[in-house]
Amino acid sequence: MKKYLQFFTLIIFPLSAFAQTGNIQGTISDQNGIYVPGANVIISELSKGAITDFDGRFTILDVPSGNHTLQISYLGYATIEQNVSVENGETTLVSINLDPKNLELDEVQVSAYGLSGQAKALNTQKTNQNITNVVSTDQIGKFPDANIGDAVKRIPGITMQVDQGEARNVIVRGLAPQLNSVTLNGSRIPSAEGDNRNVQMDLIPSDMIQTIEVNKAVTPDMDGDALGGSVNLITRSSPQSFRLSTTLGSGVSFINDEPIYNIGFLYGDRTKNGKFGWMVATSYNNVDFGSDNVEAEWVNEAESPLTEEDIEVNPFVEESDIRTYLVQRIRRSFSANVDYAFDANNTIFLKTMYNWRDDRENRFRLRFRKIEPVFADGTENIIGYEGEIRRQTKGGIPGGRIKNTRLEDQRMQNYSLGGNHLFGKLKMDWMASYAKASEERPNERYAEYEIGDAIGINANLGNPRYPSFSPSNASEATLSNFELKEFTEENQFTEEKDFNAFLNFQVPADIFGAGEGTIKFGARYKSKNKVRDNDFIEAEPLSGFGTLADIDTQDYTKSDFLAGSQYAAGEFVDPAFLGTLDFSNAASFDTGTVEDEFLAGNFDVDEKVYAGYLMTNQKLSEKLSVLAGVRLENTKINSLGNEVIFDDEGDFASFNQIRDKSSYTNILPGIHFKFDPSNRTVLRFAWTNTIARPNYVDLVPFRNVINEDEEVETGNANLDPTRSMNFDFVAEHYFESVGIISGGIFYKDIKDFIYTSLSEDTTTGYDLFQPLNGDNASIFGAEVAFQRQLDFLPGFAKNLSIYLNYTLLTSSTDGIRNGDEIRENVDLPGTAPNMFNGSLGYADKKFSLRLSTNFSDAYIDELGGNTFEDRYYDKQFFVDLNASFAINKNLRLYADLNNITNQPLRYYQGVENRTQQVEFYEKRLTFGLKYDLFKK
Repeated sequence: MKKYLQFFTLIIFPLSAFAQTGNIQGTISDQNGIYVPGANVIISELSKGAITDFDGRFTILDVPSGNHTLQISYLGYATIEQNVSVENGETTLVSINLDPKNLELDEVQVSAYGLSGQAKALNTQKTNQNITNVVSTDQIGKFPDANIGDAVKRIPGITMQVDQGEARNVIVRGLAPQLNSVTLNGSRIPSAEGDNRNVQMDLIPSDMIQTIEVNKAVTPDMDGDALGGSVNLITRSSPQSFRLSTTLGSGVSFINDEPIYNIGFLYGDRTKNGKFGWMVATSYNNVDFGSDNVEAEWVNEAESPLTEEDIEVNPFVEESDIRTYLVQRIRRSFSANVDYAFDANNTIFLKTMYNWRDDRENRFRLRFRKIEPVFADGTENIIGYEGEIRRQTKGGIPGGRIKNTRLEDQRMQNYSLGGNHLFGKLKMDWMASYAKASEERPNERYAEYEIGDAIGINANLGNPRYPSFSPSNASEATLSNFELKEFTEENQFTEEKDFNAFLNFQVPADIFGAGEGTIKFGARYKSKNKVRDNDFIEAEPLSGFGTLADIDTQDYTKSDFLAGSQYAAGEFVDPAFLGTLDFSNAASFDTGTVEDEFLAGNFDVDEKVYAGYLMTNQKLSEKLSVLAGVRLENTKINSLGNEVIFDDEGDFASFNQIRDKSSYTNILPGIHFKFDPSNRTVLRFAWTNTIARPNYVDLVPFRNVINEDEEVETGNANLDPTRSMNFDFVAEHYFESVGIISGGIFYKDIKDFIYTSLSEDTTTGYDLFQPLNGDNASIFGAEVAFQRQLDFLPGFAKNLSIYLNYTLLTSSTDGIRNGDEIRENVDLPGTAPNMFNGSLGYADKKFSLRLSTNFSDAYIDELGGNTFEDRYYDKQFFVDLNASFAINKNLRLYADLNNITNQPLRYYQGVENRTQQVEFYEKRLTFGLKYDLFKK
């Protein structure tokens, strides 16, 4: 035992062995002072080396004193050398500049903005020990992507769920958003969503991010809560020298011909002694747009007029909406980063980001509901349909920032303080961060009028992709026939706070005598709190407001409604009129709180995670290396929810607060092999274990009875995290002219996946929806990718470039229980069987043009009670075009055209031609000027 303690002490405190050795620490940047990640720095005679990180920094420990030669290799460029002198017990600082004038490979084009983003991304991907995909800022600029979500969807194996036409939730390798992690500089981003852990990717502007790194096989020093993968967003760092960048743009949303405004600014510099650097960046984006939406709920059973029992009938729609959305989104983002080097061994940094989005929305919804078949007398033959009709306006109060709309105020902020230190041979880094995400919807108002008695309905079901409805007798559906159902106002507030801190240590340890190796260990603490605090009131007028004919209305029928001219929205309460109503005036309104509308949804959850890991990265031979280790995570959860109690009449009686707690521990081993048969070919294999924690709302001990829909929702504090054992194999070949061809396969063996079970509630007889753990699920997939400049072609064609990737997925699940029925071999929700990205680009020294496509196949989104009720997310095919022209080396003109195909968001029920929702957004054009100034 004493020998082991002595060995451990020598590893942790190696200062006594530091007498004849020193360290080398340095940075590599391009001719514009922008950091170069992924460069391979080696001392060949010692078989020692390091890889530059995203900030261009590298550290080589335990170097014998004396003179040495550093060799820096970078994909697409000639190897360069730099002499250094190492002194006993000292850390030698070096600064290396990759100047294109000194690089020999003249077939590689170096732009005026320095080394290409593609080169930086591919070098980082090539030198990483684990399986990753990397996209840099420069590459993002090649695509017409305003937010990070739209940029991420270009990566192999990634598809996105959209909200109002903008990419919001990320699906990695077919796994739903809540099964993946999104981090900012390595720390998990809190979610402003009320009922899940999803991070709104459309909240973050793409120009605030330096690099996107998708880790598809995580290492033990990363959070284990990344079942599908981890998307790490790396913010911009302080430059090596002066940089000024501005963007000024405009555009138009073709759905309503409203303008778009876009402004960006970045400024950074470093002191002459190189010790202190800073960078500030801000952006502003204002978009006025909207969407045209149609929704339908299908059933295939009806009550027999003969037996009063349910019988199977041809599918028909029991509820259908025509929705018109008017939307304005204003994004503001601010970032400020500083770093300071006390000496060669000690550096600290502060990174901050604040994102704020106002989402203003008016929605006008025409709903045909409780549609039932009409049978011929004495038979079960359907001869028509009848149902009720409602007209609803969504708005808010006037003035201020709300402006008679539903205002969704979303904010995400992150503040991270960290440091990098050397103590002899011991390398230490740490970071502490505080982050908060919130969503507030104040004074959200609804006005709804209805024809509450069934009238005849014309149901056009001949084309189930676009089912449409209208009153059989127009005189029965005039404004005077619509009577007031309700005026309501609600306030919604969701907030998640996150504090986390980590500490990592790394020491050299050549276990196998191959010349190089490290041991790394550390710990992380995370404390999260998520709160949802909503309220809801109903205001009943004491007089007046009887019908739609009695108040101010506005016709929102659009002759060019994108789903088809057969959808006529009609007239609705004017949002300006709705905003002027004074619900607090007791002489005009009888206002009361409706507890059953919000109490069950309110919760307060605390989650604490204690984690530690140990891993080693060892060279086994000149070409083979291994990274192996284990991570331990302990999770403790305390939750507070509400049980709503109803009386015998089904009305709210009271509520009880319920507290519950749970805890679990996960041991997550992993091993990564990397084999380099040549300088430009890499083979990788990984075996990893990951988890996905349940959504907060699923853990809350609540019970919610929805009498109108005859449904009951409950939480489940006994849920286990979903676990996955993952196997990955990837082969990569890098072209010397900066490109890649790669292919790989992966398999995930998933346990305890979480789904929503549908059964019968024993108390009410209603449908009971409750999250449960399923049994097993599996995913098998394959990925191929190709990108390169076609420099082997003659003439202008050598300026063409191709970017292609394709992902194939298959999945199955077992143990899905709906009542007494158990479903087997069902596709895992979220797994798109086919995904494809492609782009063809042209770029010379002045002009660039790129046509980009993105395809994701249809996949099951939500499991219903049976195959007829399953909901699918339909396939999507986006086509975008962007161009830029360099007026001079600093000033560039750009233009982007998005969604050329007018791709809608579409869900279908059971079979592809049975539309459940379809929503159109039209094209969007943006254009403007970008200015970049660099000084060495």
